Amino acid sequence: MSSLEEPLALDKFPNLNNIDLSRFSSSACRPIREDLGMGQCWIQGRNCFSSNSCEEDIEVHDREQFKWPRQTRDSSQGDIPHRRTLSLGRNRMLNGTISASLHLSDCQCNSCNYPGIMPYKLLRDMPKYVKIVEVGPRDGLQNENNIVPTSVKVEFVSKLVASGLPVVEATSFVSPKWVPQLADAADVMKGVKSLEGTRLPVLTPNLKGFEAAIAAGAKEIAVFASASESFSKSNINCSIEESLARYRAVTSAAKKLSIPVRGYVSCAIGCPFEGAIPPSKVSYVAKELYEMGCFEISLADTIGVGTPGSVLPMLGAVMAVVPVEKLAVHFHDTYGQSLPNILVSLQMGISTVDSSVAGLGGCPYAKGATGNVATEDVVYMLHGLGVKTNVDVGKLLLAGEFISKHLGRQSGSKTAIALGRKKANFC
Repeated sequence: MSSLEEPLALDKFPNLNNIDLSRFSSSACRPIREDLGMGQCWIQGRNCFSSNSCEEDIEVHDREQFKWPRQTRDSSQGDIPHRRTLSLGRNRMLNGTISASLHLSDCQCNSCNYPGIMPYKLLRDMPKYVKIVEVGPRDGLQNENNIVPTSVKVEFVSKLVASGLPVVEATSFVSPKWVPQLADAADVMKGVKSLEGTRLPVLTPNLKGFEAAIAAGAKEIAVFASASESFSKSNINCSIEESLARYRAVTSAAKKLSIPVRGYVSCAIGCPFEGAIPPSKVSYVAKELYEMGCFEISLADTIGVGTPGSVLPMLGAVMAVVPVEKLAVHFHDTYGQSLPNILVSLQMGISTVDSSVAGLGGCPYAKGATGNVATEDVVYMLHGLGVKTNVDVGKLLLAGEFISKHLGRQSGSKTAIALGRKKANFC
């Protein structure tokens, strides 16, 4: 990776021991002892803009309340510090700039060298490796009005595989009547069958689609159910329970052939018809998919309305019924919240993230929903956190550039745009 492509990671920051705290106003809320844990330099003051207490312990999502238990120090765990609960509504001063985010609680570091922060702060729970599931060839292209030639789709998948992505969702065996863009699914599978080193799952809506996928050589499939009754009827013309019955037939047939099945839960945060979706509905559908044999459940914010404040209780509800290592997240970036949503998901223990190169995507049945979070942006953030993905950013950029040029528009990835401008300036 060239210097232009390297994110500024924590270990590249200078020593900040010499920051003078006295310049901050004493009229601000007095920093508590825990706030000064990072060598008394990171969290430089706390500003309260209302009469609300700084001790919020309950996250509220619509009509449901989820209590996040305060984690106290356990004497049996030695030097693990007491951690205060997350507060999502306060501002923090980070080296002179405002960051409205999570409360970084007490740390027992003795200096302000950034390498010493990782074991003690929220980032200590970050996974060392995150599996990226690339959905561009399927979820990214399915909403395109102009039909993309099969040869372009095959080359697109090939470039994505060459970048080191471990999973690339190749296509979908759905009715050409409903999704004409993917009518060439069998031909695409024929074109990518020689690719090695990457799993190439396909989406199947029912037993007929499953049989067509297997006939085309698919080695892995995915099914999708909605947490919204209205969206389920609009999207696949059946109720939630009817869709689950269909998928039980699919997973049963897949087991006989030793075909792995991944499950999606759409509208995990909000629905274009029903509005906010209670986490209990999401956990119900996720549990049903898991119990019928799906090896992984991807929780999809289909219309991109989620924020960390709504993602946390949703994940908490699902994690109560499905093991966290079996979960993935799938965010659309309608309101620009995908990266913070991914970050809090990682902190909750999620280590699989769906994304689409160049930010391709949308939803045919959710007007106004923009594309998926861009794979380039996700990888850039993860590498900046020191999290491995095994993805070659340079080759990933080439894949995004290839498909963007074919579609005749600029990439939806801010990382791709920024790196492209920098490279142009250096030419």
